[in-house]
Amino acid sequence: MSFRSVFIAIVLGFALVVAAFLINRQRPKVETEQPNAALVRATGKCAECHYNQNYSVVHEYELSVHARKDVTCLDCHQPAANQEKEEHHGFVIAKHLTAGNCRSCHESIYQEFLRSRHAAPAWAAVYGQQGLSPEQVTFSEQYQPGGTRRPPHPFVQLEGGTAMAGGCEQCHSVGRPNADGTIGSCTACHSRHTTSVALARMPTTCGQCHMGPDHSQIEIYEESKHGILFSAQRNLLNLDADPRKLTTRDMFVPTCATCHMSGINGQKFTHDPSERLSYYLANAVTAKRPNYAQAQAAMRQVCTQCHTAPLVNDVYTRAEKVVDDTNAKVKEAQAIIDGLHKDGVLTGPPFSHPIDFVYFDLWHYDGRTAKHGAFMGGADFVQWHGNYPMLSKLVELQSMADELRRQHGRGK
Repeated sequence: MSFRSVFIAIVLGFALVVAAFLINRQRPKVETEQPNAALVRATGKCAECHYNQNYSVVHEYELSVHARKDVTCLDCHQPAANQEKEEHHGFVIAKHLTAGNCRSCHESIYQEFLRSRHAAPAWAAVYGQQGLSPEQVTFSEQYQPGGTRRPPHPFVQLEGGTAMAGGCEQCHSVGRPNADGTIGSCTACHSRHTTSVALARMPTTCGQCHMGPDHSQIEIYEESKHGILFSAQRNLLNLDADPRKLTTRDMFVPTCATCHMSGINGQKFTHDPSERLSYYLANAVTAKRPNYAQAQAAMRQVCTQCHTAPLVNDVYTRAEKVVDDTNAKVKEAQAIIDGLHKDGVLTGPPFSHPIDFVYFDLWHYDGRTAKHGAFMGGADFVQWHGNYPMLSKLVELQSMADELRRQHGRGK
């Protein structure tokens, strides 16, 4: 064989090897590599498909505590009691995951959640008792009186189903009734595949829903000293710390969860954020909760992990005075509206007159904001987003009431 023939054969052979390498490099890694530890932890067969089709699902799972503790995909996706099933590539899985899948391992946490306003009362605030069983309503009313046994909000009919489904329901579905008889969705706070404690501790997670003019907690937090410190020192905090072992070394700056749920420095932790709330701040006229003394003592105990008792006492004293003053302004507005109804000047269904909206905005936006601002350290929200617009709307309400009486010939 001539040198020329040998040379051509070597070149062609090398070219084929290079071509084969380049083609092979374009194939998905899951097809070219042997299963590694990460792939095995993603529970093998499930990962083979989802690695190609939904890589983020596998990646998020790999980051989770579930992965570190060898909880498999099927541990969560297998049908729980009363759930609709479906065949999925040789496996039988739940068609829709609910809190019923989480409770198989986290029953005590689920029971705490059921007692909270995040459960049935969250749903009922929009849709009333619709979809809830009598047993679910009765159970919830034991812990949140008046929060669940109620009619749908007038806006459901006035604004329509699209507005509710695309708006209110996106947050209030945290307490939706599920077809399997459970309530709520754990993934609203923990996400689906990362199932992250750190994510649930982030203020922005709570801020998905606790924001805006009617419950502006995230805006108040960001203005407060707590929020400013969190923004500056977030990278120094141990957001992944076990809630049962959490200390102020891990969270020396509080987030929403630190104060309302966490068991910092040996304190009891809970999935009922209302356990430490002593007032119904969301109501038009705020009253003390039935567990006022116990709840306030529990929250004060959390506060004193970082602050002195005199400072905590001063915050509560000033905040409770804001509650009293806000109640007085709302009652004054209520008296104007009630007087119009009593005298037959204001008739018709709710929100059929402009004055209805002014009154609603006064307590539902401004009053709530002032009260939340007082307890959370947001001075601007106590004043310019709270008391000032309340004062302005009181004047507007009285002027509108006088005009309505004049139109009806019933001036006083």
